[in-house]
Amino acid sequence: IAQGVLWILLAFLVWSKPGTASLPLVMDSVIQVLSELEQKAPMTEVSLTASARLLTAQDSGTYNPLHHFLLEVPSHKAAELDAHPLSPELQDLTKEVAQHDIRGGQEHGVVLAPDGSTVAVKPLLAGLEAGLQGRRAVNLPLDSPATPWDAGATFPDIGTTSSGLRDASPDGISAEAGAASPDVKARSPTAVDSLLAVTLTAELGLTFLQGPQTQSHPGLGTDGCWDQLSAPQNFTLLNPKASMLTMAFLNGALDGALLGNYLSQIPEPRPPLSHLLSQYYGAGVAGDPGFRSNFRRQNGAALTSASTLAQQVWGTLVLLQRLKPAHVQLQNMSQELLAQVATYAAKEFTEAFLGCPAIHPRCRWGAAPYRGSPTPLQLPLGFLYVHHTYVPAPPCTTFTRCSANMRSMQSFHQDTRGWDDIGYSFVVGSDGYVYEGRGWHWVGAHTLGHNTRGFGVAFVGNYTATLPTEAALRTVREVLPSCALRAGLLRPDYKLLGHRQLVATDCPGNALFGLLRTWPHFTETETSRRASQRSRREPPMILPVLTDLQ
Repeated sequence: IAQGVLWILLAFLVWSKPGTASLPLVMDSVIQVLSELEQKAPMTEVSLTASARLLTAQDSGTYNPLHHFLLEVPSHKAAELDAHPLSPELQDLTKEVAQHDIRGGQEHGVVLAPDGSTVAVKPLLAGLEAGLQGRRAVNLPLDSPATPWDAGATFPDIGTTSSGLRDASPDGISAEAGAASPDVKARSPTAVDSLLAVTLTAELGLTFLQGPQTQSHPGLGTDGCWDQLSAPQNFTLLNPKASMLTMAFLNGALDGALLGNYLSQIPEPRPPLSHLLSQYYGAGVAGDPGFRSNFRRQNGAALTSASTLAQQVWGTLVLLQRLKPAHVQLQNMSQELLAQVATYAAKEFTEAFLGCPAIHPRCRWGAAPYRGSPTPLQLPLGFLYVHHTYVPAPPCTTFTRCSANMRSMQSFHQDTRGWDDIGYSFVVGSDGYVYEGRGWHWVGAHTLGHNTRGFGVAFVGNYTATLPTEAALRTVREVLPSCALRAGLLRPDYKLLGHRQLVATDCPGNALFGLLRTWPHFTETETSRRASQRSRREPPMILPVLTDLQ
């Protein structure tokens, strides 16, 4: 039933012309579409009819030979369904999210998820369908394009955990990540993973094929702003020169790959897709809070490695080179060049996307405008200052709560303290996300006398006696700094300090500061050394909390 429902939706998306949705462009609306199909759609002969319509989409200009080949769509044209089970509102919604596209600086085919992220619907659905078909390996004979390919092989066992993810090292990154580039003669691709090809590797390879020599691909992971969060309809990209590999596309591709992998491994009967998506964009699949959209990057890093991904991108480009009609960009491309493109694309995606934290931009949490003119930082900086917010004291575990906390702190800093903006450079929630404050480029108001020298990063909560979640700790300990180092925003020899080492305050709390002292790059100051020596001689003393960060 799940596969039949998905084919109806895919077929409707392919044959529909873009429209204007009357429902808000949110993931709950997509889930509503699936739920209505599951309740109303006749399941007899639906899969064949809908899949045939998916194949014969040339009339609408959306024919996708890769999907046609890998998703095993029948090769004959089928008549349109006489009646569609969707309500008019849901039909309008499906027209609006039918194709992923960028036009005039706006991104189409995307929806807002409950975790605050924006997700492209097309690669998500493609991944679900590939997973329902069992995640297959398609053998690639490199010597003869005319050789028939085996599209029925089972994808090799890659070693999975209880969540259906690849075994990984304790920090969540595959042990193979960052491995050497593929050797063209010795390691030519022999098979394509149908799941990765229809979600991620095709778009990854084709996009980097356009300019793989640049130091960092322009527009990789570009985010955007919704016109409103309560009933979003229009999504405008922050970078008008963004490539197709936007944040929303990569989110949808990762979600499709992760959920498709999960579907391929669980026994039948599989859960309704509406139920699966409700869990994934909610509290977690099958009760696992770690397997949900909030942690897609960590789970994506555990699903595949850089070296494996490079092979898959290369193999997908080879496949596209041999499919008819052949892709224009791939004509007369040598295997050596395809291997170079694939290696670079996999490295950029692994390091610049999976290796960086998911950061909600200011517009996502509803920031008020900066008052006045911000002062630019002279990058790279040499310090990272760690704070806790103290108030609000409880950790924020949802996008709704974390966003409200950000607005509350900004209001306090602007209206009560009279500052131009929220003081912190970044704020880390316990929901898996970082929230942009002043950001990478503007002087903050977080560490009096030192604001021009370092970034101020705060954990939401009071960590006098307890610690943040391990995911939040890892973000500040490893992920955020390594991403800043790669981008040239932080110096390689940067020093990490607690707020109390520079200002008379208890921040970032005794428990958190004690842990900070064990981290790489932590640096003792004369003040912190004296305090440490005193604490060994005297009973612990709680210093007063100063809310004036500046």
